[in-house]
Amino acid sequence: MKRRLSASIAALGLLALSACSTSTAQNDDNAAGGSDALTVGTTDKVTKIDPAGSYDTGSTFVENQVYPYLVEQKPGSSEVEPSIAESAEFTDPTTYTVKLKSGLKFANGHELTSSDVKFSFDRQKAIADPNGPASLLGSLDSVATPDASTVVFTLNRADQTFPQILASAAGPIVDEQVFSPNSLTADADIVAAKAFAGPYTIASYQFNKLVSYKAFDGYQGLLGKPASSTVNMTYYTDANNMKLDISNGKIDVAWRSLSATDIADLEKNDKVKVHKGPGGEIRYIVFNFDTMPFGAKSDSPDPAKALAVRQAMADSVDREAIANQVYKGTYTPLYSYLPEGLAGANESLKSAYGDGSGGPDVDKAKQVLAAAGVTTPIDIKLQYNPDHYGASSGDEYAQVKQQLEDTGLFTVDLQSTEWVQYSKDRSSDVYPMYQLGWFPDYSDGDNYLTPFFYDTDESASFLANHFRDQAINAEIAEQVGMTDADQRKALIGKIQDDVAAQLPTLPLLQGSQVAISGTDVKGVDDTLDASFRFRLSSLSK
Repeated sequence: MKRRLSASIAALGLLALSACSTSTAQNDDNAAGGSDALTVGTTDKVTKIDPAGSYDTGSTFVENQVYPYLVEQKPGSSEVEPSIAESAEFTDPTTYTVKLKSGLKFANGHELTSSDVKFSFDRQKAIADPNGPASLLGSLDSVATPDASTVVFTLNRADQTFPQILASAAGPIVDEQVFSPNSLTADADIVAAKAFAGPYTIASYQFNKLVSYKAFDGYQGLLGKPASSTVNMTYYTDANNMKLDISNGKIDVAWRSLSATDIADLEKNDKVKVHKGPGGEIRYIVFNFDTMPFGAKSDSPDPAKALAVRQAMADSVDREAIANQVYKGTYTPLYSYLPEGLAGANESLKSAYGDGSGGPDVDKAKQVLAAAGVTTPIDIKLQYNPDHYGASSGDEYAQVKQQLEDTGLFTVDLQSTEWVQYSKDRSSDVYPMYQLGWFPDYSDGDNYLTPFFYDTDESASFLANHFRDQAINAEIAEQVGMTDADQRKALIGKIQDDVAAQLPTLPLLQGSQVAISGTDVKGVDDTLDASFRFRLSSLSK
């Protein structure tokens, strides 16, 4: 067992943060750079860079750049291949064996061995942070390390998606001499200890202002040597400022999120290039089964009335209007739990709710509520986030509020909260109904089912909305073990139908990936692939 260094790291962390202070993020774009330094802008927010405590796009983005993975998606593909592993394969239906490459090290000089791998997955499950990705590891029973370069994962059930999970937000390998085994480790401690072994290390770090990445010479993973030795990531609170800076060449790339109107405007600007890649993002409303109207812990608990409220909302929303009026067609209506194109995707909500063709039906909503004995109008509290899902979230949810209130069946108290607080509140039962979006960990239908709807005492769902159905749990567990593609596809379709009948979430839209770059920037299209990973290591100019 390696010796832990947490006390000294805490002191170093304070020094490191003081040393890297700057006046503004934008003015620091060459703080750690050379002639090839790139500056990338985003409106995404980081919550934590400890992989056990974050499962959002802003944090996962950072983790993808600085932590190593056993297996990863090769650029241009959604299939996983060994990365810091020399080999990785199922040695029987419930055993996945990995051999590490030799000579692996973290940037601080610590050896990276099978012990670090076991530590990384054990702590994910031990911490099980409500905002972390531990729910992805529901099939992982134990990790063994017969020697320093061999890792044996034993699964509690056959799981064909396990290699993809190793490449997901649950898969970063962390330094056991730096990270706590049973609690989250502070960003400052991680940065000060240089606990990185991915394509980049973090040279300087200002929370949600600036991250300066420096290429790590010791990286031995699938992605190879970064095309640029330094990339500075600038964080914007206002998408209008990011649009202005990419238009004027003050940043090289704008990555998430500009409004549809801004993207359309930039497509006319010959100084920049608009890049579009495969979709997979979905946007939806989550219902908290405890605190929504007639929820289990509300003043008037009644499961039948709560279901009627969810169904009436599903009957009332007009997705087509939101997609066209708010997003100018850059998003399309979503009528199921899997986005279009994935094996098993169907449109279970399209026929079940509204007019049966995707449009709203107020009379049907009235009938559902009347049959359940629900008095109208129903007061609902609906939360959205203005700084994580793009600048148009306000317009999107203003439309949802208007559509619901126009039926005369609802009065909507619409409120917003910034992301760092939002991500804590939503899993603490603060919001009865709230906006979420999903960017897939891997391109498989299971990634839209297990994290959302598989909920047990041992493996809680990411939504943490108190929806639990043992029959759906069993179906989800069964599909991941199926090796017959047609049978699995059919079961995934049935699961969507069964979930649609209960509506733990209300899917609204699906979208694509969009990045804006200067015309001299290379490599953007190479990273906009079905793996849904934006790899800084592919960018150069």
